[in-house]
Amino acid sequence: MDRQKLIDDGFTGFRAFSNLDINRIPQGPGIFAVLIPAGFEPVFLAKSTAGRFKKKDPSLKPAELATEWVDGADILYVGKAGIGSKGNRGLRRQIQELVDFGQGKPPGHWDGRLLWQLADAKSLLVAWKELPPDQVNRAEAECHATFYALHGKLPFANLVQARVKN
Repeated sequence: MDRQKLIDDGFTGFRAFSNLDINRIPQGPGIFAVLIPAGFEPVFLAKSTAGRFKKKDPSLKPAELATEWVDGADILYVGKAGIGSKGNRGLRRQIQELVDFGQGKPPGHWDGRLLWQLADAKSLLVAWKELPPDQVNRAEAECHATFYALHGKLPFANLVQARVKN
């Protein structure tokens, strides 16, 4: 599971966080991935740039971050964006919240928090794929399972494996 596999699977975007035009991201539901750009070398910051969640510091010790790092993997995080209970969620809003979280704004959750403890996190790429609402959970779970099967662990910033509820 790498950038080419995502392209083959219908992902689009592949924009750096530093160069992201949020209005070009679809508003509908789907899944998204955060990837490393070519030549990226992980350097862990002592303190995360992310916002605090329930007054807790999102930072991990560099040794803990190194344990989560997956050598040879392009993908650092796979997330989902449902429609929400009021129908006003979706990829654009979810990705905007992830970016805001990395800029120190308080989040509604800690998903992807390890991304923001990487030096040069703004160079990371984000790609997305729109899906019908009833396919979002399964698609995220399948991405996690495929990655785990290849690497023996989840992507760097995915701390919990998505599963489909029956």
